This record gives sequence, C-alpha cells and structure tokens, in this order.
Amino acid sequence: MEMESPSPFKGDILKGKVVLLTGGGSGIGFEISAQFGKHGASIAIMGRRKNVLDDAVSALRSLGIPAVGFVGDVRRREDAQRVVDATVKHFGKLDILVNAAAGNFLVAAEDLSPNGFKTVLDIDSVGTFTMCHEALKYLKKGGPGRSSSDGGFILNISATLHFTASWYQIHVSAAKAAVDSLTRNLALEWGTDYDIRVNGIAPGPIGDTAGFRKLMPQEMNNKVMEDLPLDKVGEKWDVAMAALYLASDAGKFINGTTLTVDGGAWLSRPRRITKDAVKQFSRTVEQKSRAAPVGLPTSKL
Repeated sequence: MEMESPSPFKGDILKGKVVLLTGGGSGIGFEISAQFGKHGASIAIMGRRKNVLDDAVSALRSLGIPAVGFVGDVRRREDAQRVVDATVKHFGKLDILVNAAAGNFLVAAEDLSPNGFKTVLDIDSVGTFTMCHEALKYLKKGGPGRSSSDGGFILNISATLHFTASWYQIHVSAAKAAVDSLTRNLALEWGTDYDIRVNGIAPGPIGDTAGFRKLMPQEMNNKVMEDLPLDKVGEKWDVAMAALYLASDAGKFINGTTLTVDGGAWLSRPRRITKDAVKQFSRTVEQKSRAAPVGLPTSKL
C-alpha cells in the first residue's frame, strides 16, 4: 500500500462544515470526500449504486468522519431535491456542494448516437445545474443554518478536454464546456445575489483512477508520459488538495474560476525535434546571418 502524502493544510480548516458530494463514493469524488472529512467536515455522498455508497460510507466512518450516503440520480430532479433535503435533515445545514458525478467512454463521433451524447450531457451538465438549483435555498446567505451575510460554496469537477479538442470524447468535451460556463454564470449571479462562491477544478490525467485505466490503454501510457511537461500523471490527492484550497478560507476571494490541475498536460504537444537538433539549427541560422553582406537589399520592390 502506498503511503499518502501529508496534507499541507491544517486539520481543522473545514471544521463544522457540511459537504454534499455527488459521485463521492469512488474515484476523485471519494478522495475529495475523504480529505474534506479528514479536515473537519461532515460528509454526505450521493450516487446511483448502493453497494458503492455503503462501502464508501464505511471507509469514511472508519477514519472517524461523520458520513452518510444517499442513493440518487443527478438526472432526476426529485432525487436531487430529496438528497439535498435529507442531507440538511441529517446534519442540520449544508455548506458545500461538490458536483463530481460524471459519465465518460471513448467513442468516435460518427459512432456516438444522439442518445449517448445526450446521456453524458444529462449527467455532467444538466445534473450539475439540477443539484445547484436544489441546493440554493440552503447555500444562500440567510438560508437554514446560515447567517444573513455568509453564503456557501459550490465546486464543479470539470476536465481539460474542451480546452482545445480531444479524440473520441466529443460528448464529454461538450458537457464539460457547459459545466465551465455554468460555473462562471452562477459565480456571477449567485455571488452577487446570495454570497455563494462557485468554482471548478479541471483535472488532467490522474493515474490512480479507474477512469484513467479505462480511457488510457496500458500500451499508450509510455507514449503519453513522453508528452507530459512534468513527465508524470497526477494523483487523486492532487485534485483533493486543490479542492481543499478552494473550499477553505484560503480561497475566500476566488470565484468563477476553474482551476486546472493537470501538471500542464493540456499545453503539451509531441516533441517534433530534439533539443540538440534545435541548437544545431540555431547555430546554422546564426552563421548564415553573420556571413550575409551588410546593407544589401534582400528583395526588390
């Protein structure tokens, strides 16, 4: 078993906070659940698979974290409303909503049915908005358990796929682009009207997730590593630490931002020429430039 990196944050930075996480029973969502809980928060997680929720809640409680799980589908408004209300009934309030539920699979655009496209948008985009919409009454300043001047916090888990374009993930790219737009618009409207901060995190390649293994065949891993600026993929812990920063008082003046956590991967391009070749080419150009006669016209008008 790998040793977890120590947290750079104090253990009580989320003390007294109540957090509801969709998709919080596995992957990045569970890591955020665990780290938020370790830093003082009470945790409610929502997901479609009861066995996954039960295992996640047991794991959180074994760490001494107050935790509860609710079965629900973010695509169903009645589920969203029920889970949000149940969280407040169980813990007395709601301070933070994390939208981490998502769907993804590799498929060429021509092989993707409109229904498949819609399904991913329904989970990622519509589901995110639905959860935000149902949580508003509890997160806004003056809401149940809140002061008249203190709003809550929303964190939307996005991706980097739509920053440029991505092979075989047109559905997810479109869905996450919508999530980023939703983040900015809610930050503007609800930050102004209700003192609610709304931010996002766009993870890049995170190696210790089932999604990475599903979307990145083993034979491609070495090639991918060659193209990454830091020569490595990230860990779920990296995303959770970014989430802690944004959710804590350290991020209290950050609103409407989607923080990219990918080691610069979205900037990467295959190296077409080696450094030595670049140096040699530069020396050749410089030598030719020095050898050229000074003051002679280079072209005729």
